[in-house]
Amino acid sequence: MTRIFDDPARFMDDMLAGFCSANRNYVQRVGGGVVRTHQPKPGKVAVVVGGGSGHYPAFCGVVGAGFADGAVVGNVFTSPSAQDAINVGVAADNGGGVVITSGNYAGDVLHFTEAAKVLSENGIPARTVFVTDDIASAPRGEESKRRGIAGDFVVFKAMSAAAEAGYSLDEVVALGEKANQLTRTLGVAFAGCTLPGGDGPLFSVPEGKMGVGLGIHGEPGVSEEPIPTARELARRLVDETVGELPLQEGRKVGVILNGLGATKYEELFVLWASVEEFLVEKGLLIVDPEVGEIVTSLDMAGLSLTLVALDDELETFWKAGADTPAYRKGNAPVGASGEGLREIKKIAGADRNIVKVASAASRRHAKTAVAMLEKMEAVLADAEVELGRIDAVAGDGDHGRGMVKGVRAALVGARLAVDKNAGVQQTLEWAGDDWASQAGGTSGALWGAALRQVGASLSDRPEGISAQVVVVAMGDGLETVMTLGKAQLGDKTMVDALSPFVDALAAAVANGDSLRNAWAQAAECAEVAATETASLVPKIGRARPLAERSVGSPDAGAISLAMVLSAVAPLFD
Repeated sequence: MTRIFDDPARFMDDMLAGFCSANRNYVQRVGGGVVRTHQPKPGKVAVVVGGGSGHYPAFCGVVGAGFADGAVVGNVFTSPSAQDAINVGVAADNGGGVVITSGNYAGDVLHFTEAAKVLSENGIPARTVFVTDDIASAPRGEESKRRGIAGDFVVFKAMSAAAEAGYSLDEVVALGEKANQLTRTLGVAFAGCTLPGGDGPLFSVPEGKMGVGLGIHGEPGVSEEPIPTARELARRLVDETVGELPLQEGRKVGVILNGLGATKYEELFVLWASVEEFLVEKGLLIVDPEVGEIVTSLDMAGLSLTLVALDDELETFWKAGADTPAYRKGNAPVGASGEGLREIKKIAGADRNIVKVASAASRRHAKTAVAMLEKMEAVLADAEVELGRIDAVAGDGDHGRGMVKGVRAALVGARLAVDKNAGVQQTLEWAGDDWASQAGGTSGALWGAALRQVGASLSDRPEGISAQVVVVAMGDGLETVMTLGKAQLGDKTMVDALSPFVDALAAAVANGDSLRNAWAQAAECAEVAATETASLVPKIGRARPLAERSVGSPDAGAISLAMVLSAVAPLFD
């Protein structure tokens, strides 16, 4: 149980304030995360690590000499926004380009890919590397679908040490991709973790059993098996990770035996004795093993074993020194900490004092958009706990909290636009930008993009907005969600509620129904479709590795979408 907090919604912000205060010689806070306090040598590639919080020492704990230049820090188990990553990337840049790296999760991929694009467009060459070490999350041959768990540390450290050694941006990326290909992890859990303010764990494991193949965001394991002896568990972990790598006798390996938050070091040492024995038995040469908490999951009881097959280049960087708040090894590279304090740079954002001239009709519709967001906020706040419960069946349980944070941020942006006499297009653009930047996560990216697209499609129409225009705008929003999220009908996502809604709305309007009646009918179709996602098997997202467990429970994103579509129906003229 996470017991120490003030406002659960501000847990990450409060944590980061305390972390920076306690480690001011290492890090300083910037929008979206932290960067090194001191400026590294000019021209050095900046390695920016990131992801949701709740995993300390990952990710902010490894910012420092010999390791990362910055960390993007999202809400607990929620990917940071693209804007967060842009802010940290600009602040961390040393003139040699930026690599943004994280585990392979949909939200991280969406936001960090967008951030790299924006940075590059603004004169800072940027690339991404996403880690896929978790062997339980997808079968061989589908490695690109695997999650990044404790193997993140291997890839992050290799790239960071290479950047410190003077590698170019392309060389750092190539090394990171090689390290990823040669790293594999398998984890087990004995008990779930609890979000700050939560009244119970995101998942539970039956007494005397362990979940095999857990995620690090509170996702349960892919199977449940009796807890073996330490020796039997060591054999299982070693055999399965070794079996995934090209390891001949005499090959050197880096090893991490990682505690997930509530497994004591003494227990890890008991297990390590057998892990070492079995690796040596296979003829492998162990190099600088790490036994302890490296990538945690709040208070989860569990552990994981990570192996990286080392060549000469990777061995050099695996053994390289580092000096960070949470990880110290040997001697950090000379001059890595820089000569002086870092000067924080920023990319100029959109000027919200610039408001496009809008017609009276468009300004009236903008006020309606604010009223809709207010209705959405009310219904999502009431459903926050239930949406989290649904999401926790096969995901990380943060959907309700993320949706509430997103809609509240969008409401602030929309109200500001209306106060400045903006039209409906600019109002929805600002709302979408704030939803995406404040909520983070996959849903944050999708909702933000959808609101922006709907606003662009509605545009500023002096004659007002017809029902036919609304149909087109909602269809454009659907297309944006499907393109950005790479989701199709039947994948068990919000698309499975939005697509039937758009079809029903178009049909009702074509039949001559008023927009208000057509929207209400379509919202009913969305509610039915959302409920029916319970029978679907997820094909993308965090629930995919737990596909069978998800059957019988609806998709949280589809449910929340249907809720808000129904909530706003009475507001149409």
